[in-house]
Amino acid sequence: MKTNVLTAIVVVVLGLLVVASSALFTVNQTQQVLVLQLGELKRVIKEPGLKVKLPFIQNVVYLDNRVLDLDPPPEEVIASDQKRLVVDAIARYRITDPLKFFQTVGNEQGMQARLERVVNGTLRNVIGNYTLLDVLSDRRAAIMTEIKGQVNGEMASFGIDVIDVRIRRADLPQANSEAIFQRMRSERDREAKQARAEGAEIAQRIRARADRERTVITAEAQKTSQIVRGEGDAQSVKIYADAFGRDPQFFAFYRTMEAYKKALGNGDNTSMVLSPDSEFFRYFGSSDGGPAGRR
Repeated sequence: MKTNVLTAIVVVVLGLLVVASSALFTVNQTQQVLVLQLGELKRVIKEPGLKVKLPFIQNVVYLDNRVLDLDPPPEEVIASDQKRLVVDAIARYRITDPLKFFQTVGNEQGMQARLERVVNGTLRNVIGNYTLLDVLSDRRAAIMTEIKGQVNGEMASFGIDVIDVRIRRADLPQANSEAIFQRMRSERDREAKQARAEGAEIAQRIRARADRERTVITAEAQKTSQIVRGEGDAQSVKIYADAFGRDPQFFAFYRTMEAYKKALGNGDNTSMVLSPDSEFFRYFGSSDGGPAGRR
């Protein structure tokens, strides 16, 4: 008898636990919940805490209440100037209408796929109206705002609010980047050659001007030296003339000694054949230049 009662109590307790586990559920702060009964919406719960539902006939669907990110792969688009761009964008959204969200896409995975297609299509449509320079300039903020507005308009029927769409990077395709790099390098080489040619031309002009100035300076110096030398020679001749006028005999003697010094003082074994009574040797016989034996 006691065994039967104990068994019944255990069965009742287990049944209550099963019913309680099916009737109670917890909503976290980062979640919002749909309570469905046979597929029909009964409640939308956004407040966190312990909640109750009808056991077995009602079920709950958990949805995220936070701002969610969409990071699609880079998309190649064509700008209005026919430039190809590889655009890497990111979108952020929040589920604002859980019921509409559940009815249209069912879960976050379905929403990610749908939103990715809309974002990529909007990128192609909007950037196709702008040039490459517009995308790379300060107009990018206005372009992103336009993209966000269009995406938000298309996704409003899915129960979400697109908070932001950002273009993280906008690069040229690899082949285009290589071609542009080669063109830039060729342009820089051309500019470098032009700069070197202009530098060589300037250097040549400087050298020519320096040579011309050197020639002028040298000519002026030679002219000055000739003038100074002529003045010196004239002064020398004047001094010689004055000396000759004062003492012609001494002057003749001095000049003859100078001639002897130049003719006989070289020490190079030069031989000269002269007559003994030559005028050149007149001071050998007498100190006054007269015949030998004269006093």
